[in-house]
Amino acid sequence: MTDTSRKTLLLVYHSWTGATEQMIQAVARGAASEPDVAVRLLRAPDAGPDDLLAADGYIFATPENLAAIAGLMKDFFDRSYYGALDRINGRPYASLICAGSDGSNAARQIARIATGWRLREIAPPLIICTHAQTTEAILAPKTVPASELEKGEELGAAFATGLGMGAF
Repeated sequence: MTDTSRKTLLLVYHSWTGATEQMIQAVARGAASEPDVAVRLLRAPDAGPDDLLAADGYIFATPENLAAIAGLMKDFFDRSYYGALDRINGRPYASLICAGSDGSNAARQIARIATGWRLREIAPPLIICTHAQTTEAILAPKTVPASELEKGEELGAAFATGLGMGAF
């Protein structure tokens, strides 16, 4: 018999130069500290509406590319939107953006999609700035500082704790 009281936190992400992947791994580590929550980590191309329907909460993580969410995250949202529409209303979500300088437009895009799905934002967007401004710096593999990774772990732990307690 399975434990139906255990909640599922779905983490969907795309990473090009490694920063977003390091951050979502930190989120997953933090979330794994909650025994009443199962953490599912999926790359955007591997996730779809069935994954959304099977989860109780979501964290969407993407780099900001050209002042927008990454194309593969947009593809995930495009493929999943109508399959989940009106079927995940009220579920909690948070977003994580890795950006060279700003990240706010990508965060707004995710918020608009989440509004259409009628999701509840449980934390402000976590925006990590890499300060990459040249072509070489933008395309280079990234190493996220421990202080930023700690923010990801805190987000994951707080989200999972609230989800496990039934707070959202």
